[in-house]
Amino acid sequence: MTASEGDASPLPRGLLDDGALPLYTQVAARLWDDISSHGARAGDRLPSERTLATRYGVSRVTLRAALTELAARGMVESAAARGWFVTQHAAAPGAAAANEAGARAHTVEGFADYAAKHGLTTRSRVLQSTVRPATVIEAQKLRIGPGATLFEMRRLRYLDDQVVVVEHNRLPLALCPALAETDFTTASLFATLRSADPPQLPQVAEYAVEARLPDAEERELLEITDATPVLLADQLAFNQDGRPLELTLAIYRGDRYRFQGAITS
Repeated sequence: MTASEGDASPLPRGLLDDGALPLYTQVAARLWDDISSHGARAGDRLPSERTLATRYGVSRVTLRAALTELAARGMVESAAARGWFVTQHAAAPGAAAANEAGARAHTVEGFADYAAKHGLTTRSRVLQSTVRPATVIEAQKLRIGPGATLFEMRRLRYLDDQVVVVEHNRLPLALCPALAETDFTTASLFATLRSADPPQLPQVAEYAVEARLPDAEERELLEITDATPVLLADQLAFNQDGRPLELTLAIYRGDRYRFQGAITS
C-alpha cells in the first residue's frame, strides 16, 4: 500500500453523509478502504502515523483515534516501536462494509453526535462540574479504587433550543485528565474523550430505562408544567479495551425522547 497524497478513497455513498460521522470514524473508513483497495495482506505494515495524518489532512490525535477504532474491530494492531500492521483477522473488503454498517447501528452515541447526524443545534447549561473521590458504589461500577479521582458533571441539554434532558456524568479522571479543564457549555464530552492520549472510544454500553413522575427540581429544569413523565436512562459505557469509561444517569422529558434498540439472540 502506498501513501501518496490526494488519492484516499471517500466514505462509501448511500450509508451516511461524510459529515454525519465523527471525523476519526470518517478517517477510519477511508483508511480501511485504502487498505482493502490496495490489496494489503495480513502482516503488512502501514505507513507511519505522521504520513497517514498528512495523507488524510488530520491531526496525529485524530489519526490515532481512527487506528484505535480499527484495532478495536480486529482490523489492525500495533507493535511497540514498530508501528501499525494489518492483522491476521482483518475482514475482507465486502465484509468490512457490512461490519462498518453494523458498528454504526450499535455504536454508543453522544448527544452532540446525535444532533449533528440529524442536523439539529445543541447547547448545554452546566449545572455542576467538579473533581472528587469516587464512592464505593461508583468505584465498583467503574472498576477503580474507592476514593480514586472522579470527574463529575451535571448538564441541562437542549436540541434546537428545546430542553430535552438532564445528564449526570461520572468518569475516572485518569482516563482523560482534560475533562477537568474543559468548558462543557460548548465542548462535546465524547469528542473530548476521543482526543485523549490514548483516545478513549465508547464502544458498548449497559443501558436501562424506566419511567416515573419528575420531582420538583426535574419539573423546573425540564420545564414540565403538566403530567408529563420522565424517562431515566442509566448507562455504563465501556471503552475500546472493555474498561468502564462513563457512568451516566440521563433524565429525559418523556414527550421529547424515544428509546430504540435491537434485540438479538
